[in-house]
Amino acid sequence: MFTQFGTTAENFSSKASTMVFRIGTDAHLYDDPDDVSISPLLDSKFDSEKCEALKRLLALIAQGLDVSNYFPQVVKNVASQSLEVKKLVYLYLLHYAERRPNEALLSINIFQRDLGDQNPLVRAWALRTMAGIRLHMISPLVLVAVRKCARDPSVYVRKCAANALPKLHDLRLEENATAIIEIIGILLNDNSPGVVGATAAAFASVCPNNLTLIGRNYNRLCEILPDVEEWGQIILIGILLRYVIARYGLAKESIMASLLTNISDNEKTGSESDTDFLEIKRTNEIGIQERELVAIVSRSYLAGQDKYLSHQNNSDGISSEHISSRFTSSKNDENVKILLQCTSPLLWSRNSAVVLAAAGVHWIMAPVEDISKIVKPLLFLLRSSEASTYVVLCNIQVFAKVMPSLFGPNINDFFISSSDAYQVKTLKLEILSSIATDASISVIFQEFQDYVRDPDRRFAADTVAAIGLCAKRNPQVAHTCMEGLLALTSSKYINSTSGSMGDEAVVLIQVIASIKDIIKQDPPSHENAIIFLIRNLDAIKVPMARAMIVWIVGEYNSIGNIMPKMVPVILRFLARGFPFESIEAKYQILNAAVKVLLNTKGGDFHTAKSILCYVIELAKFDLNYDVRDRARVLRKLLSCYFSSNGLEEKTNNNELQLLLAEHIFGEKIKPSTEMINNRFYLPGSLSQIVFHAAMGYDPLPEPCSLTESDMVKGLEGPSQAEGTNSDVDSGSFNEEGSYYSEDSVTTSTGTDKESAANESDNNNTDSLINFSDVGKPQEEANDHSDFMSKGALESWLDDNDNPGSSQNVAGVDNNEKISSARISIGDISTRIKPKIYTLLDPTNGDGLKVVYKYSSEASTISPSLISVDIFFENCSSHQMSKLLLTDEVSELLDQGSSLESQKDGSIFVPMEEITIIEPGQTIKRVIHVHFHHHLLPLKLILWCTDQKHPVKLRPDIGYFVRPITMNLDVFSQKESQLPGMFEYTRSCSFTYHLAELGNDDKDGGVSSTKDSFLIICKSLASKMLSNANLHLVSVNMPVDANLNDASGLCLRFSGEILSNSILCLISVTLDGKCFEPLTASIKINCEETVFGLNLLNRIVNFLGEPPQLTS
Repeated sequence: MFTQFGTTAENFSSKASTMVFRIGTDAHLYDDPDDVSISPLLDSKFDSEKCEALKRLLALIAQGLDVSNYFPQVVKNVASQSLEVKKLVYLYLLHYAERRPNEALLSINIFQRDLGDQNPLVRAWALRTMAGIRLHMISPLVLVAVRKCARDPSVYVRKCAANALPKLHDLRLEENATAIIEIIGILLNDNSPGVVGATAAAFASVCPNNLTLIGRNYNRLCEILPDVEEWGQIILIGILLRYVIARYGLAKESIMASLLTNISDNEKTGSESDTDFLEIKRTNEIGIQERELVAIVSRSYLAGQDKYLSHQNNSDGISSEHISSRFTSSKNDENVKILLQCTSPLLWSRNSAVVLAAAGVHWIMAPVEDISKIVKPLLFLLRSSEASTYVVLCNIQVFAKVMPSLFGPNINDFFISSSDAYQVKTLKLEILSSIATDASISVIFQEFQDYVRDPDRRFAADTVAAIGLCAKRNPQVAHTCMEGLLALTSSKYINSTSGSMGDEAVVLIQVIASIKDIIKQDPPSHENAIIFLIRNLDAIKVPMARAMIVWIVGEYNSIGNIMPKMVPVILRFLARGFPFESIEAKYQILNAAVKVLLNTKGGDFHTAKSILCYVIELAKFDLNYDVRDRARVLRKLLSCYFSSNGLEEKTNNNELQLLLAEHIFGEKIKPSTEMINNRFYLPGSLSQIVFHAAMGYDPLPEPCSLTESDMVKGLEGPSQAEGTNSDVDSGSFNEEGSYYSEDSVTTSTGTDKESAANESDNNNTDSLINFSDVGKPQEEANDHSDFMSKGALESWLDDNDNPGSSQNVAGVDNNEKISSARISIGDISTRIKPKIYTLLDPTNGDGLKVVYKYSSEASTISPSLISVDIFFENCSSHQMSKLLLTDEVSELLDQGSSLESQKDGSIFVPMEEITIIEPGQTIKRVIHVHFHHHLLPLKLILWCTDQKHPVKLRPDIGYFVRPITMNLDVFSQKESQLPGMFEYTRSCSFTYHLAELGNDDKDGGVSSTKDSFLIICKSLASKMLSNANLHLVSVNMPVDANLNDASGLCLRFSGEILSNSILCLISVTLDGKCFEPLTASIKINCEETVFGLNLLNRIVNFLGEPPQLTS
């Protein structure tokens, strides 16, 4: 009756339930992103209030907002005694340490002090934060901390030390490589499964080929494998498998023994062990369908697919003695047996990836008769998620191709469900066609009959293809498959009109294609099938299907007794309707006529000649030029048969042409070996899913490539290193559990009272860094701010780096100057046209139009602000007054307050008010803004004649930088200091130059390569400078540039971020032809990861924009 009360009650109950759900949670932290009470809470003397403020900051970080302005206040709390406060501070520092390296370095002493804390959690947090800073200048300090924590009594601290090693390795410092490998060797000897799992991940990232480290701890790693965490198990299984193969070789009893393709039965003069080996090899071939396919898979596992395909012929020439020496026995070798035993329980792991990794070990190393133990675990995984099911089926597909008998008894597990995804259905179809046998083919065909009727006709066509595969892989069931396929060519399946490609047409095309493949296997036994297709040719209207039937007629025109008699009649029928056939059918009619002519003898020869002459004459006047060209080629090729009056007997002067014609049309096509070009990768790898070598994929190592001498060298090297670094690693723990070291690093002599008090309370530890020892006099050591400046940090790096590093940089520049020439493109200021955005359109502004563009001029108020030119245009017929643009936040503030008073709360400097604007008049104003985030718009209020219009000023990240002038040498030096994680690249298509090149080409303006190069460079430079506030450093062109080839053109731009003055270097390299779309490769070097990636995406977007057409 009273609907409004019901609605109110419903809304009230919803809000009440939401409030009840939020009780006892931290959901309220996300309510107010602009909370101004955070700063007072951070300075509070109560730990509970500090925790509340830090939680709000982390909540803002989770929403993608920038709260780095609180960094100094947060750093002060790192010395707090509260574990909860310290943990939250470390989480904040870990997120912003790379953006504020100067302030983060001030906390190094506190981090080092926390490394000696009694609480292992504090020690682990300190190590994680130090490793997360990722600055080259503190990498030696982080290395010392990791080395000490690697011997910490706490398992969690040692695990954090293992996780820090890949981060330290990413800095690409060669002087740290040996020490990092040494620490990995220490942690691999750890007794904790958690530490071993993390160390295995570090090993795979840092030194995956240094298998001597695994040899020292192989047995213990195998024993601890079942207790390692799941994701660590996956990596450790792969490492152990590679070590076993590299050290002891492959197993003789496994499928990998199929590599011995050159061992013949006559080789019986060897020793008794060789004879036993041959018997084992022959036994292994039981259950394997195609020996050649198994050899391809095995070699792909070892050499990699690309290397195997390139050296396939050479690999067959390897002697059997050389190959057999790389094999061991999985039944007698204890090292192989322990690996198989330790991975057997993992076949029933709850993690699908672990099961696949363990199954891969047994697939490669286990005896053939024991491989069946991987079947049930893999089939059990088919009941998991759709993604896991697809991955498992991709691997089962390879297993089923190599050993069809492995999954033969389990055909029911591969029957298709209506809820399966299309990709899963296709995989199951191929597996069913692989494992089909004489006993199971009838059951599989019953399933296929249902699949053919599926509403998804694409899936039905795949089912037809699977029937063809069953016939090819099992010739004994070929006739059964042929009967089923011929039944699908009946009239109820032929309902597509001529030229259409409907769903049923796709199925019919696949039916004919499968029939054609079956006929290729044994053409004489399928003569009746060919006759059946010929009789139904008139009813089949699908162009591609008709073309394939005509091909079959021409290819097998002479088999049996009936076909030679029917072919002339069929050719007359096809010749009569030649003008009305599709293009595909016309091609095949021409080919079939030639084939029949070459194979016909006796009285039918003149009939075949007349038909061919008639068809070629019709093709000469066809509307399709390809058909006409083919007719001309055939007439020229068979010119010995042609005269001015038609066809005549062949002469002896054209034997070469006849030989060529017989070679093209007379040779019969042999059945191709199936799957010969398939790509196979290691089981469980990503490459096996995407069918190409994914990044980081490595094939199995060369068998027995790790010799005894390599193991001895590996054992001697680390022991010597440990002896030389014994003083560094001589850390131990006192009775209270606090960590201390006998080696003393210079202590800080700073005069900060708070730092001195903190250090006096922790006398058991020493500082890792002393700011007074960095090449400064003692009286200047207290000036921390001067040391932490950008120039001082760079000079500190130069003092500690290799003296030859600067020479190397210079060498790079010299090489670049030799290979490329710097060119000048002149003044392009007239070509720079910044993009104009609409702030308010006249329809929503009552006739007021407001547009804006970003200015490249620096702000006159603050260097961190962005200048924006605003244009107000009165499009109406009446006068407007009191135009003012303000910020939503500044509405609450006094308009007369200064910028300094609004610094914390305002991000927008109010513009000067426009008192009156006449009709048709345009007035320009300049505003100065600072965006909190380079992706979120700024909400503004536009006042006009006392009317309020909400508008949004959208940021353009290209103007978040200011140009900085530098030469090419400085650019190269700065670029070399920002490698690896500070480098981001993407590619896009650049077509902005084509319009100008096309116009100049029509006018005859582009007459040389130089002109086209200049146009391209000017177009690219103007496009960049019109969308970003940058400085053009140089334009380089290759010395050996070819005509009409713009490959190698490189433009470099420089700038620095307004908010923090971090350098941003941009290089754009072109590839391609001048008068075609070019491929632009953009590379950005910047320490601000998020900013660099977003700027890269912005550049890719506007460079990829097509040029605007002008009337």
